[in-house]
Amino acid sequence: MAGVVSCWSFLGFGYLILFLCINPYGCVGSNNKVQVSLYYESLCPYCANFIVNHLVKLFQNGLISTVDLRLVPWGNASPNPDGSISCQHGVDECLLNTIEACTITVYPDVNRHFRFIHCVERLSLQNRHNEWQNCFQISGLGTVPIDCYNIGYGNVIEHRYGNETAMLKPAHRFVPWVIVNNKPIQEDYINFMAYICKAYKETSKPEACNSVSYESNINELNDQKVDSIPQVCYEGESRSFTSLGLAHKIPK
Repeated sequence: MAGVVSCWSFLGFGYLILFLCINPYGCVGSNNKVQVSLYYESLCPYCANFIVNHLVKLFQNGLISTVDLRLVPWGNASPNPDGSISCQHGVDECLLNTIEACTITVYPDVNRHFRFIHCVERLSLQNRHNEWQNCFQISGLGTVPIDCYNIGYGNVIEHRYGNETAMLKPAHRFVPWVIVNNKPIQEDYINFMAYICKAYKETSKPEACNSVSYESNINELNDQKVDSIPQVCYEGESRSFTSLGLAHKIPK
């Protein structure tokens, strides 16, 4: 019984946090950190690549200390009239989006939930996302997010993320969709660290910014035509996928 009470106490706290954070760009911090939001979906290969090979650098070079980073796992999903959700890459993506949303809520410290999400997305890149449950042990987290999923609370969180994504101005056109201090950087998302360093207003720039050449990149999309094909998953774009039936493998 104590476990049940503890669980529902957590859920009540989670609802409070969600209702306080309805701003499309997340809770406004009281410090001088740069606000960064990533809108993504778990099985988009370009989102996975960005998280695993690029976003992770914030944690490796220490730049995370200057950033309030929010991860929003909804992407190009859409709500259905019956309350269910349709995801661009099928039901497995819906499950993983929800599990990642639950993990963010249960473990709000970005250093903790990012370890889990990085693990899942790395498996996604390797076409091994059916092994996602191993990421709890690998990242040193408990499995409470599975309980969050099983009781339906994850679906509530996901709909909240969906509403937030729908409120974005300008509207997102694809994922990964990166926003730095309320400004989407669109196809130039790979250069996100340059935008962070440019947006950081303290007199002393973080050491990591010394190796970031942002002056030549920051207005690249405005100054010249980009010939390369954007590495993104467009909203409304149909995607082929094979369901691995992940939902049937979740312990109840």
